Amino acid sequence: MMNELFKNQVWEITRLIPKGRVTTYGSLAKAVGFPNHSRHVGKAMGGCPKDVPAHRVIASCGHLSVPEFLPKLEQEGITVVNMRVKDFKVLFWDPLLEL
Repeated sequence: MMNELFKNQVWEITRLIPKGRVTTYGSLAKAVGFPNHSRHVGKAMGGCPKDVPAHRVIASCGHLSVPEFLPKLEQEGITVVNMRVKDFKVLFWDPLLEL
């Protein structure tokens, strides 16, 4: 069960991810105070508003879980090889450190 507050918090933080950077489902879950709820973050991304850059949220291993997001990431200058973000550690945006 996912409440509206959780979803809205996830979306608010996702809106802050800078262009050309990525974060993970788990990092967003931690940032909203639910460290073990990365799957809920994924679900929240499923129905997010158009202004939420869901394409910047990826799996913790740097893997792109939604193939349709590939063009959007490439438009932002992010290189993806075999569905993994190249230089993931360099491009990683940690909401707990950045906010």
